[in-house]
Amino acid sequence: AGIGTRSRGESSSVSSTFFSCHLVLLCLVLLLLPPGSPQLSNLYPHCTTGYLSPCTTGYLSPSSRDKSPWHFHYISNGQSLAFSPDSGEVWRARRRLAQSALKSFSIAPSPTSSCSCLLEEHVSKEAEYLVTKFLQVMEEHKSIDLNQYLLVSVANVICAICFGKRYEHEDQELLRVVDLGKEFGEVAGGGHPTDFIPPLRYLPNRTLEAFKDINRCFNAFVQKIVQDHYSTFDKGHIRDITDSLIQHCQENGAGEDAHVKLSDEKIINIVNDLFGAGFDTVATALSWSLMYVALYPDIQKKIHEELDRTIGRERRPRLSDRGTLPYTEAFILEMFRHSSFLPFTIPHSTTKATALNGYYIPKDTCVFINQWQVNHDEALWKEPSAFRPERFLSASGTELNRAEGEKVLAFGLGRRRCPGETIGRWEIFLFLTTLLQQLHFSLRPGEPVDITPQYGLTMKYKKCEAFQIRQRFPEKSSL
Repeated sequence: AGIGTRSRGESSSVSSTFFSCHLVLLCLVLLLLPPGSPQLSNLYPHCTTGYLSPCTTGYLSPSSRDKSPWHFHYISNGQSLAFSPDSGEVWRARRRLAQSALKSFSIAPSPTSSCSCLLEEHVSKEAEYLVTKFLQVMEEHKSIDLNQYLLVSVANVICAICFGKRYEHEDQELLRVVDLGKEFGEVAGGGHPTDFIPPLRYLPNRTLEAFKDINRCFNAFVQKIVQDHYSTFDKGHIRDITDSLIQHCQENGAGEDAHVKLSDEKIINIVNDLFGAGFDTVATALSWSLMYVALYPDIQKKIHEELDRTIGRERRPRLSDRGTLPYTEAFILEMFRHSSFLPFTIPHSTTKATALNGYYIPKDTCVFINQWQVNHDEALWKEPSAFRPERFLSASGTELNRAEGEKVLAFGLGRRRCPGETIGRWEIFLFLTTLLQQLHFSLRPGEPVDITPQYGLTMKYKKCEAFQIRQRFPEKSSL
């Protein structure tokens, strides 16, 4: 009986196989399907998707899927400026409002220091803290993993701008939010099957539930702070971005955006966007910058020499120094290009049917820009795999070649280009120059370091505890 059952099972299996093959062949004959693409790695999609360019590719019908990946609907309750599929007039007005508030409280004059603006004051304080902390940890442990310290310091800057508050680096609430940010990047950057197979949305899924929990916790953190701001709000004393948005809400808007009425929930979502985007990108940029100066001591030496020659030791770097430090600026551009740690832009959507390089792209198709491929395109860059800041300098080496710099993709394109790009670039410049003015970075001799980017929403190198840091000058220079 057992043998007979097995035989019937085997017969059924063979029949199913023949039926499946017949169905596939029938589809190939009756449907105008594109040829298959080459087999791509699932570990480094930013590299391998470039091989798709010479292939005929298919697309999902606009009527069968959303404009953006499904799991992005859980970010800011579907109201994220960056990740939601909205792009209408109300969305544009909310984006303008967010940009205006961010810029206002970054460039506002500092009432308590000689810094040129609030952003400069906040970054300078955190950078000085990092200098002290790095030297302290090196003294105690003889090595250091930079990333956690960078994340917390950069998060504190955005906290100061958004919430008017600086946390202690050991504050458990802040550390929890920083950890949530890291988890968010890992999950969001990996994509999810529900984005492509809608029925899976209705099945239990551990990864999707974890992503929902991350966003719920993040929203709860911001919601508590916004509620505290409501209870202490004084329209005659606007303290930070959150106060600015509350003021707009209570006044029901003004000027060109008067029709945009912000609910409490919308304020939370805007602050959520600004805060969430404000620390991981900058911290990752600084992490790669310090890795590159440690890997290339000759480049670090040139930056040190430029800082010593232009700024000296008697004062700290300021935003006004940017135009006088071309090699440092070229280094930052090369860091963006070479690392391309933001490999893809956030999802975009075509506003009309488009033909691009022979490809037909229907209206409302979800599209991504592969920034890594652009930044490593041999048609645009000579020896793209080499790390050479000089590629962004003039022939004399004394000026920044801005035309070359504009070719680097780092903050996206189009309407959804990062609204905090300018602020982010300023932060990176101030943090990096303050650290390199006072410290020398190297790697422990003989210890292998793997800088292969680990794929995610932002790409990072593997955990590295081989950093060695020493003070450049025996005595601390005066401020």
